[in-house]
Amino acid sequence: MDARAHVDAWLAAWQDRDLDAIMACYAEGVDFVASTVVRRWGRADGRLHGRDELRLHFEQGLKLAPGLTFTEEALLSSPDGYALFYHRENGNRVLDVVELDAAGQAARVRAFYEHHQH
Repeated sequence: MDARAHVDAWLAAWQDRDLDAIMACYAEGVDFVASTVVRRWGRADGRLHGRDELRLHFEQGLKLAPGLTFTEEALLSSPDGYALFYHRENGNRVLDVVELDAAGQAARVRAFYEHHQH
């Protein structure tokens, strides 16, 4: 799966608020780092390991933001992944840097927020 196809599937899954479809975009052993992890789970390094932890994180995020939407601003690709710049319904801008594995799933993700995000 190429970057464009992965981003399209990921955005559609979030638009539909379909947690199973969202999680299908991630590798089983995904390494995910975001400041939202620090705030929600008290992990100083902001790191989640694996789909199970990430699923709980996203489940909480969907509850916190019932009107959640992501609007793509730019997609920058590399040989092994991409950086997606988008904005949320609350006006916050986000940059997700994603490395894809051989199966086309997100294996390593770093999320950067312009403003504090819960």
